[in-house]
Amino acid sequence: MTLRSLFFSLLFFVAVLLAPIAARPKKLAQPLRVACVGNSVTYGYGLADRKHTAYPVRLQEMLDNTYGAGRYEVGNFGHSGSTLLYKGHRPYIKVPEFHQALNFKADWVVIHLGLNDTDPRNWPDWKEEFIPNYRALIDSFLTVNPQARILICQMTPIFDRHPRFQSGTRDWHAQIQEAIKQVAQGAGVQLIDLYTPLHSRPDLFPDALHPNAEGAQILARTVYGALTGDHGGLRLPVLYGNGMVLQRDEPVVLHGTANARQQVELKVMKDGKVVEEHSTFTQTDGSWSMELSRKEAGGPYTFTFTSSALPTNHYTFYYPTRYPLTLSNLTTKEKQSITLDDVYFGDVWLASGQSNMELRVNECNTQEADLADAARLGNRLHLYNMPARARTDAVEWDDSVLLYTNQLRHMDFQGWKAASPEVVAWFSDVAFNFARVLCDSLQDVPIGIICNAVGGSTTESWVDRTTLEWEFPNILRDWRNSDYGQPWARGRMSQNIAHALNKESAAYNTLQRHPYDPCYLFEAAIQPLEHYALKGVIWYQGCSNAHNLEVHDRLFRLLQQSWRKEFARTWRSEFQEQPKLPFYFVQLSSLPRPSWPAFRDSQRRLAQELPDTWMAVSSDVGDIADVHYRTKRPVGERLALQALKHTYGHDIVSEGPTLRSAVNGQHNTAVLSFDNADGLACTHGFEMAGADGLFYPATIQIEGDKIILSSPFVKWPKAARYGWQGFTNADLHNAAGLPGSTFFTTIPNL
Repeated sequence: MTLRSLFFSLLFFVAVLLAPIAARPKKLAQPLRVACVGNSVTYGYGLADRKHTAYPVRLQEMLDNTYGAGRYEVGNFGHSGSTLLYKGHRPYIKVPEFHQALNFKADWVVIHLGLNDTDPRNWPDWKEEFIPNYRALIDSFLTVNPQARILICQMTPIFDRHPRFQSGTRDWHAQIQEAIKQVAQGAGVQLIDLYTPLHSRPDLFPDALHPNAEGAQILARTVYGALTGDHGGLRLPVLYGNGMVLQRDEPVVLHGTANARQQVELKVMKDGKVVEEHSTFTQTDGSWSMELSRKEAGGPYTFTFTSSALPTNHYTFYYPTRYPLTLSNLTTKEKQSITLDDVYFGDVWLASGQSNMELRVNECNTQEADLADAARLGNRLHLYNMPARARTDAVEWDDSVLLYTNQLRHMDFQGWKAASPEVVAWFSDVAFNFARVLCDSLQDVPIGIICNAVGGSTTESWVDRTTLEWEFPNILRDWRNSDYGQPWARGRMSQNIAHALNKESAAYNTLQRHPYDPCYLFEAAIQPLEHYALKGVIWYQGCSNAHNLEVHDRLFRLLQQSWRKEFARTWRSEFQEQPKLPFYFVQLSSLPRPSWPAFRDSQRRLAQELPDTWMAVSSDVGDIADVHYRTKRPVGERLALQALKHTYGHDIVSEGPTLRSAVNGQHNTAVLSFDNADGLACTHGFEMAGADGLFYPATIQIEGDKIILSSPFVKWPKAARYGWQGFTNADLHNAAGLPGSTFFTTIPNL
């Protein structure tokens, strides 16, 4: 051990011994100095009033407001365009702010560098030097103040509008983020995540790189939390509440936030007795999690969460010559408690999509029967409704709607409620009837169902940003003026946000967001669910993507990929393989729109091709004059039949006749064979074509599980189709009364 190392080891040992004594508040001889080191984001480039709105200035205000003026001095040492790489085009170590920061002799150093290293002049040639250069930069601050506390930041986002996003910036940004994690781990310094709080807010980045004043405020709040450990006290995800249903028969991970390095305890009680207890500690970012043991279906339980500060001599942010900031100095209460009553274990389902999933019980023609069922279900069914706070009707939104939409507050989280006519009347009719059948079929298993459908929403709005950035980045760029979005949806969005696009308006914002935007509803309606454990998903959407089935085919696959990742099981158990999240979706109904037959057929093929995916047909209950047909009860029932068969293993017929094969028969006929064909019946709806591709109505002959088609106009059948009209009266069904899907098939030669 060198003399220098021995000196610092002894100094640290003395500091620890003196910490309990020094923890008593005292007047500072001089303020604790905080150096904000970085590039243009730290500097405040692009801000109209950077001297008052740059994040270091906001950080100073927060510290002063909490701890009093004079205790902290924050310095802004940002330099626009600077790189971390020493051989970069503008190395930070060669700019004046670097030497100013060293002379500042900071007690705490917050470093945010790396964005400019994504430049093609830098990363491709010098990436191998990034980690050693970063370690050297850290050492330079420790040299002038060996007791300095170093915090390094994962970079703020770079969005798809950046001109080099797809030519390298996206990829290099991700690589640098990983390198920064390695630096933090290797150097033993605290890591601050500046990426996650802002990645869902592209509206705050006018040039796709630099945050505006609101973005700088978010940066300051994030850094403040990292420095002080103040994360707002004990908080639970929005779905945690009285009457909630947790997934049965598997370990469930509960999580939340509290102040850094606090103890969080949970007591689970049933019938007045403690049945389970857990204790954990929060991380530096305030996060905590704990795993419950498996519970069989039942309840009610009471959950009590408690957070409390650890003893001062257990965890102390201590620096010998400065007032030691301990967690007991935080403005939030030292001990906090949250109690949740009437918690049940059962099966939890998510119902999502657009307006036909959103359509309420009190808007449907079976509401009398539905409300009678609601009255008898009671505590066996718990509903969590998340309607949009503003509808996407043909209106211009006012400033308040525009504001809370940008802030991702578009959904109204109404809490868990037991089934009753009053509650169910305002809930999705499809989702309610799906859950009703499960309740009646599973008897003693409580069912929880969450509905967050939004009228008119697009498939792309429900996919997470990272997935689209890597798998389909072109759909993100200028969506409102591109051909990816359906013209109707783009037009409605423009109408809703017209006030924000008016240069004369106080709400003028060219980056105004809308629920139909790519990623928006994932960020506003899926991320807030915070990985809540689900049994499965029911989905009804497609009207706003039916103009382009090829794009929808890509997007629907990405939607499943996105959600299965988001809701992946997170427990630490003996199970190595996690079950796939099952998707049950509704095929588009009947409506006289030219693209719908082919779109329905593409949905049928998706259900056949994708794992753990099943479809319910609704073409027989459509309304020729209304996309929002009012007969939703059978749709919910059909989804439930599919779930009972494929998720719960019931031996039932769960869908209508499905095409198994098509071949040429004798005498210029086509022979189609079907599964689920007991009681096969059909009077009309089939067409056939020869090599010329011209389709003619076909005569239908049924023999067991086969339908034999013929037409005097088709001598050598090459193709057949069924229900191939936007609005169709085709009536293929089986003995269970379940309809067959629209389909197209070629017919191979004998």
